[in-house]
Amino acid sequence: MNGTDHRVEAGPPGTTADRPPGARTCSPGELDALAAELAASLGDRVRRAAPAGPLTTYRVGGPIGVLVRVGEPGHVEALADAVGHHDPPLLVIGRGSNLLVSDEGFAGLAVVLDGRFSEVDAGRDDGIVTAGGAVPLPMLARRAAAAGRGGLEFYVGIPGTVGGAVRMNAGGHGRETREVLVRAWVADLRSGGGARPLDPAALGLGYRSSILGPSAIVLGAELATEPCRPDTCEARLAEIVRWRRDHQPGGANAGSVFRNPPGDSAGRLIDACGLKGLRRGGAFVSPKHANFIQADDDATAADVVAVVRAVRAAVADATGVDLEPELRLVGFGADGVPGGEGAGG
Repeated sequence: MNGTDHRVEAGPPGTTADRPPGARTCSPGELDALAAELAASLGDRVRRAAPAGPLTTYRVGGPIGVLVRVGEPGHVEALADAVGHHDPPLLVIGRGSNLLVSDEGFAGLAVVLDGRFSEVDAGRDDGIVTAGGAVPLPMLARRAAAAGRGGLEFYVGIPGTVGGAVRMNAGGHGRETREVLVRAWVADLRSGGGARPLDPAALGLGYRSSILGPSAIVLGAELATEPCRPDTCEARLAEIVRWRRDHQPGGANAGSVFRNPPGDSAGRLIDACGLKGLRRGGAFVSPKHANFIQADDDATAADVVAVVRAVRAAVADATGVDLEPELRLVGFGADGVPGGEGAGG
């Protein structure tokens, strides 16, 4: 991806002031009309009532009203046209690694990037690595390492995409996206779908946050790297993977559920309250890492949310700290956990 791949337009991208997914829902007839208009230009890239489970790492959740897969800039503009005509709730899904969709589903339009947005270029002479918004972060880390470009190794343990990393300022092992991001191309689906290059300051990147709202979609990014022998980079990758396997659980989960409060660790607080192993139905607090909630094969989204609520209440009662969810909740309405709704990484 490069700056000439997309039409650039003036004006801010979708921000957190946008209507969040779940703030309104579309009727079945509205969803049918939306799907028909999109299918006229995008064909079999459009699907009605697709199950949410396969799109998320929790593997739970009800049907997505309309799911569309976008593979090139022209698709984005066609999508923006349909959004302008129908004004549906919007949800951008990466690998669904920090996303929980309710058992009732999401009565709106969900967008998944693929195609040209899955490309990586690690061969530029200036050391800048370019990656589409759909690129998995572990793949990005490995492609950069193989090309002798260091500095992105921390991404190998983060099961999201480049788009999600920009939106959430993803980080780990002492580094964050804002430290390596040069600029990202962001399209606003409620303003024509043209892409605008934005640097970290313009994105408002903070701790696991940005100003980007539901109508914003990260199409790609440029990331700064440094020269590194491939074998040295590979050794760093192996060390991070080993640490993750030793300290974090596998299985169906969405990584850290709660943001760390200032000066403390959410996992430490949860563990200190004796909540490891706490279970509600098919979901439970991981015995290996207290800030992970895992889901059994028969779990429901309601089970996961019940654990989130129970943990939050117990920690607040015992310590006075109100843990803020990092997990993004969609389709739960007023009964969802406060602060949770948004786009998935």
